[in-house]
Amino acid sequence: MMRAVLVLTLALTWLSAPAPAVAAAPVVCSVSCDTRDPSTARQDTFPVPDRTQNGRRISLHLSAADAMAWGSIDLGAAGDAVWLDRTWDGGATWDGLLGKAAVPGTWTGTRTLMYNLSDPAGHRRGMIRACGDAAGIQCTDWVRPRACDVACDGDAGNSGDTQPVGPATLGGRTIALHIDGRGMAWATIGNGAAGDEIWLDRSWNEGASWPGGSSLGRTATPAGASSARTALFAAREPGSLLYGGALRACGRAVTGANGACTAWARPANDRAAAAADALMWAYRPDTAWWPSSWWNSAVAVTTLMDWMKRTGRTDYRWIVDRTFEVNRVAFPAGVKSGDPIEGHFISRAIDDAAWWGLAWVRAYDLTGEAKYRDEAVTIANYVHGFWDTSTCGGGVWWDRERTYKNAVTAGLYVRLAAALHNRLPGDTAWLNRARTGWNWFAASGMINSSGLVNDGLNGNCANNGQTVHTYNQGLAIGASLEVWRATGDAAVLAASRRLADAAMASPVLTRNGILTESCDSPTTTCDDNGKQFKGIFMRYLGDLADATGVAGYRAYARTQADSIWAADRDPLNRLGQRWNGQSPAGYPNARDWRTQASALGALIAAL
Repeated sequence: MMRAVLVLTLALTWLSAPAPAVAAAPVVCSVSCDTRDPSTARQDTFPVPDRTQNGRRISLHLSAADAMAWGSIDLGAAGDAVWLDRTWDGGATWDGLLGKAAVPGTWTGTRTLMYNLSDPAGHRRGMIRACGDAAGIQCTDWVRPRACDVACDGDAGNSGDTQPVGPATLGGRTIALHIDGRGMAWATIGNGAAGDEIWLDRSWNEGASWPGGSSLGRTATPAGASSARTALFAAREPGSLLYGGALRACGRAVTGANGACTAWARPANDRAAAAADALMWAYRPDTAWWPSSWWNSAVAVTTLMDWMKRTGRTDYRWIVDRTFEVNRVAFPAGVKSGDPIEGHFISRAIDDAAWWGLAWVRAYDLTGEAKYRDEAVTIANYVHGFWDTSTCGGGVWWDRERTYKNAVTAGLYVRLAAALHNRLPGDTAWLNRARTGWNWFAASGMINSSGLVNDGLNGNCANNGQTVHTYNQGLAIGASLEVWRATGDAAVLAASRRLADAAMASPVLTRNGILTESCDSPTTTCDDNGKQFKGIFMRYLGDLADATGVAGYRAYARTQADSIWAADRDPLNRLGQRWNGQSPAGYPNARDWRTQASALGALIAAL
């Protein structure tokens, strides 16, 4: 009771006190940035025992809900000080004097501001302690909460057993990494002798380094035994927004000074969940996007929402609102896009805005929150402002300068208009726009005689014969399908099926059974836009499979998913551009978050 009174008294007096001086140290931002006011904390717990110095009490406070900590000193006198130390390497070095605050005037205590326990943007997991100076310095123990996902670091037992990478060998011993069905990892050493040691290393930056994450669960083989195992350790820490952790098993023989380790790996028992985790590794919670591609981020967050909607999982629900709230304001050119973002996800690129409109439709479907649907309406009204009948009889311009009418903008407009009608009771305006938009698109000539969608129209309002891109084909499927949902018109559904059938049968888009973008060829590689095209096709093919129940569509999706998993995945579950896994000389198979989001779209469509 005494502690509660002192903490409450300290909280009340702090509100009227000047902010303490903050030591110069790199500022870490997660959802919140360092130096947040503790009065905003969602929790206040004391994870380690207090320390005393000359009768003063030095306390470390932790809000696990915020993944932040702060320190306090009380029962003191003017001039006593308190601060935090934070380390990223297990305590070998640290940033000191964080938030240092001195007890003022007639007070008997004070506290620091709040600091982050982890740095998701920098892929670092920290430890923190509180220190005080009251005619002598005293510090609490370091605190780093156990990493917990479905289970926590140090737990025993396991649920299933897979070995994601081959074992390492050392003097006849076998060192193996194991991962159970929940994604928890442990290490074993066998065929050895008493005194052999086994442990895990854990890296949050894909194996580039592992400060503070070495020798986890270090265990010696007991007398009379030839094998040993570690406890379990997690590859994610959702509470600290750390995803995509990589683990390896390492061991040392009792004789000699050598050791050996397996390759790094991530859990992979659930294909789509593993791919989603690896995609989240690249998400920046501080800036709330995947740098540095604006429209691609809209597609990536939509893909994660597709996964959550499909599976009922809520793992990444927090990023929906985070992405929405941070990014709907204005940004100057070069911050989120080459163009200025003018607020409400709007820029001179009409198609970019429409991608975000579809993202917020999906957010409404996932959450039921009207603010997302309202934002989609705002964006759709902006896009509709570029519908024009004076050139080519209709269509939406691709850019504000009105230079091009093309398939991507047409497909986006129709899908968005029809989706809004289907989610706005009593609507007629968006229904009419969706019908008009689809009828114009279908008659525009962009869909060629083979049922494939070329890129756009030339100056004579005819098919320009440019590349058939997978995402244009997919958007045409998705646009017609949503119009069918709005109208019940069987002819529109038939058109959606013809587009899908053409893509699956065409050697332009499907080669040896695998969906192939034009830039997947042995002599080219895809730019950052093209890397994401195939996943958009798969989103809408999966939607068509759901709507029609046609087994061939789901079978095609499963063929893509199986090839991706078998041929296009590395041990860290990073998925590449070429779904057949080929990496021709001079044109390696790219892997980044864009290819990850694209391949995840195929894995979801296969479910």
